[in-house]
Amino acid sequence: MYTGKGSDKKCFTERELRDAISEGLGRGNFDGRRVLAVIPDTTRSGPTGTIFREIHSNLKKKASKIDFLIALGTHPPMEEGRVDRFLGIGPGERETEYRNTGIFQHQWDKPENLVKVGTIPASRIREISGGLLSEEIPVTVNRKVLDYDEIILAGPVFPHEVVGFSGGYKYLFPGISGPDFLHRFHWLGALITNPKINGTKDTPVRQALNAAASFIKASLTQLCYVVKKGQVYGLYTGDTEAWSKAADLSAELSIEYVDRPYKTVLSIAPPMYEDLWTAGKCMYKLEPIVADGGNLIIYAPHVREVSHTHGREIERVGYHTRDYFLKQMDRFAGVSGCIMAHSTHVKGIGTFEDGTEKPRINVILATSIPEAVCRKINLGYLDYRKLDMESYGRDPDTFVVEKAGEVLYRLRDGKIPDIDSL
Repeated sequence: MYTGKGSDKKCFTERELRDAISEGLGRGNFDGRRVLAVIPDTTRSGPTGTIFREIHSNLKKKASKIDFLIALGTHPPMEEGRVDRFLGIGPGERETEYRNTGIFQHQWDKPENLVKVGTIPASRIREISGGLLSEEIPVTVNRKVLDYDEIILAGPVFPHEVVGFSGGYKYLFPGISGPDFLHRFHWLGALITNPKINGTKDTPVRQALNAAASFIKASLTQLCYVVKKGQVYGLYTGDTEAWSKAADLSAELSIEYVDRPYKTVLSIAPPMYEDLWTAGKCMYKLEPIVADGGNLIIYAPHVREVSHTHGREIERVGYHTRDYFLKQMDRFAGVSGCIMAHSTHVKGIGTFEDGTEKPRINVILATSIPEAVCRKINLGYLDYRKLDMESYGRDPDTFVVEKAGEVLYRLRDGKIPDIDSL
């Protein structure tokens, strides 16, 4: 089955969105089936509450069971009250409208919640990665997938620093996966580098996702929607074609081009990014348009933590370029690929020669993370209380982006920062 509708000119009304969901799900055969819908958490913008309610409304009388699993990846679980607000569940509705519906949150670090569904051989990983990785990868996933006949993967599609474009099977891996695939998935993306992979549709990491998804025995339906500034412009339901169509529309809507690089880029993080682990997207989406030797400022006064989940390990390792790790892998043998990948993505591309690290640009935090911590983790510091927003706005050599993190910026001439050119 496949159905889809999208436009780069006109966003959906609420009624159109609900009708598109109903039409897409109506093409599937969910009668008498046990259905698990995997949905995003609060770090992804879009009408998740509407998606949740429409899936439930359409399937509650067809399916023998309809439950939901929030794809947290490695993000911390939310308190139940926050989950209800996020999904638009009113007071008492858990005991009435949703009394027969399970709403679960993935926990990646709980082995008892995971099950191994297969292994991708080292030869296949070597083929997929072009030799960047050559090791077998156990594929573990939330064991709830074994309890259902049908799995719906519902989420937005944006340019993404690790896989190229988010959405689709990414809601399985790493959305509800275990650490083995998660760590290698992120590290493979980091080896390719953010400027090369972000906003690229067909990537080795996406191929690895496809290989991992092949081990899932339940029938998979992808419900992919394209969001810009909180509004839905397209919704596609079906198999991998649905994700492909959504990625094409996302490329039109969520990649913007500028005529020249800027000495300073001021990247303003929205409140949904609650730590640097997520606010790092404000760097990933803007790295390509910062001039060599320039500054990327992440402005996020509300951010107080490096990472709610991984903060201690990140503070121990710090933020570094890819080559800093690659040329000292023995030293970092005990550090997970996920941590190293995040570190390199935030720091950006650069070189490491004769013991000296040279990042291409300077990443500066204007957050509530203390200056001493910023220095410790190898990032710059700027007191956000002394930052003159109007002055930055008037400076022709400064590019200011409100609500950064989802729209990818590139140079119009197509030049992409590359380590080999440094």
